[in-house]
Amino acid sequence: MTATLIWILAGLVAIGLYLSWTAGRLDRLHARIDAARAALDAQLLRRASVAQELATSGVLDPAASIVLYEAAHAARQAEEDQREVAESELSQALRAVFGETQQVEAVREVPGGEAAAGELAQAVRRVPMARRFHNDAVRAARALRRHRKVRWFRLAGHAPFPMAFEMDDEPPTALADRPVS
Repeated sequence: MTATLIWILAGLVAIGLYLSWTAGRLDRLHARIDAARAALDAQLLRRASVAQELATSGVLDPAASIVLYEAAHAARQAEEDQREVAESELSQALRAVFGETQQVEAVREVPGGEAAAGELAQAVRRVPMARRFHNDAVRAARALRRHRKVRWFRLAGHAPFPMAFEMDDEPPTALADRPVS
């Protein structure tokens, strides 16, 4: 009788340890999502800031400046539920303005243009990477949260279900092909 109780108790302790480990893993995934989202927000803000700065510098023609400034301003001011759309529109504006190499070369020729073009090229390259890291963390957390043991024992607590950040982040070809300096 005591041997049976000891085995039952050992089994319950093992199950408790496993559930505790799983809850800790889920917590680490949620922390990873938070960190990746902060990095993504920083990269999106950097891209919009550089685009806005370039639009107001007087380097671009007036029509391109207006298109780029309005898209960058909208991306910076967008509410959370409209952020993906606004960032996609900024990507489209960047492709429209810097779709051809001549525009990038015109920016590079003015004083300070080389640095501005390089900063914008870096910003448009980092956004897809940051978004990929964020969405990978979301995918991992979602996969773990779908397990029965997580749902039955409510191991996620009151944490909201993680959402991926879906946007058009295709960089302009003239900037994507530019070597990083």
